[in-house]
Amino acid sequence: MGVSQSLGLPRGQGALPVGCTDVMVGQNPKGLFFRLFYPCVPQDGAEQPAWIPRYEYYYGLADYMNMNRKWFAPLLSVTFGSCKIPVNWNAPFRPSSHKYPLIIFSHGLGAIRTVYSAICIEMASRGFLVIALEHRDRSASATYFCKLDPEAPDLPGSQANEEWLSYRGVPKDQKEFHFRNPQLHQRANECIRGLKLFRSIDAGKPPVNLLRTDFDLSALKDNIDLTKVAVMGHSFGGATSVLALVKEAQFKCAVALDAWMFPLENSLYPKVTKPVLFVNTESFQTPESVAKMKRISATSNESKIITILGSVHQSQTDFTFLAGNLVNRVFQTRGTIDPYEGHRITNQAALAFLQKHLQLKEDFDQWDHLLEGIGDCIVPDSPLQKSSL
Repeated sequence: MGVSQSLGLPRGQGALPVGCTDVMVGQNPKGLFFRLFYPCVPQDGAEQPAWIPRYEYYYGLADYMNMNRKWFAPLLSVTFGSCKIPVNWNAPFRPSSHKYPLIIFSHGLGAIRTVYSAICIEMASRGFLVIALEHRDRSASATYFCKLDPEAPDLPGSQANEEWLSYRGVPKDQKEFHFRNPQLHQRANECIRGLKLFRSIDAGKPPVNLLRTDFDLSALKDNIDLTKVAVMGHSFGGATSVLALVKEAQFKCAVALDAWMFPLENSLYPKVTKPVLFVNTESFQTPESVAKMKRISATSNESKIITILGSVHQSQTDFTFLAGNLVNRVFQTRGTIDPYEGHRITNQAALAFLQKHLQLKEDFDQWDHLLEGIGDCIVPDSPLQKSSL
C-alpha cells in the first residue's frame, strides 16, 4: 500500500536504548568524520538531534540534485528542518560484559552520515556499535573538516576553522568509471581507518574529537569486539563495502544494500571470498549489475542475493519515511511496499546474516529464511519481471 504523508523515523526494535554522537578526528581531509550510534543509558529529557544537522547540507543537496540553491535549499529546510532522529543525543555509553560487535556504514552518492539513521538505530538497538561515515571523496552532497587556527594551534580552547567540501560530479572530459573508481578506493580506505581508530579506542587510546561533544569516547575501552566486525553500505556505499571487505582482513562479512556495482574493477571479483549479502530493491538493479553480484556469489558460497518486491532505491534510506507526498512523487522515495515493512525485511535479513558470519549468540537466526528469499515481498536473486505488488 502506498503512503501519502510524511512519517517519523522508526525507533529501534531491539531491547537496547540508542544514543548517538558525532566524531571528527584529524585536521585535514584525510581525517575521519562520522556519527556513532551505540547502546546507551537513556537520560530524562535527552535531546533528539536534527536529521539534517546544518543548513549547509541543504545547499549540498540542492547542488547534488542540480537545483537552484536560492530556491531549493529553503524548500528542503521547510520540508525536513523539523525532522528529528529518535535517539538520545550524547547519552552515556552503556557498558557490557559482552563486548559489542562493530558495523562500519558507508553512505550512497549525494548522501551524508545521517541519511541512514533508521537502519543504524535498529542495529544499535540490537547490540551493535555503528560508525556511519561521512565520506570526504566529494561523493557526499556536502561535508566539512576542521582546521585549528594556525595562530593558536597549541591552545586547548582554540577555535577550529571549518572548510567545506562540496559534491563533485563527473567532469565532462572524463569517463565515469575512471572518476568513480578512485573515489571508491578512498571510501574503502576510510572504512579501514574507521576500524583502526576503534582499535585504538578499545585499547584505551581515544582520539581528540574536534567537535568537543559531551560524549566520552574513552568509555568504549574494552567494550568493542574487534573479532566481530562487518562493513555495510547503500548504493555507492554497497560497492564500498565489497571493496573494503577485500582490502581489510578484519572485516568478516559485508551487507550491500542495493549496491551500485559499476565502480568496482573487474579484477576485484575473484578476490571477494568472504560472505556478502546483497539486499536489492526491485526497481534499481539491472541484469548487468545482478550478473556482477552473481560472480561474487559463485566465488563465495555463503554470499546471498535477495530482492525486496515493491521497493525503490530510496526505500533503504530515511527519505522513504520523511518525504511527504509531493517530494515522493517528484523523487520517488517510496515504492508500493509499506516503508516500515521494507525496513523490517532489510533489517531482519541483515541481522540474520550478521549473526551467522560474526558468530553471534542472539536470536537473529529466526529470520534465516529471508536469506533464501523466502517470505512475503521477497524473492531470491532478482525477479525476471516486475511484480504487481
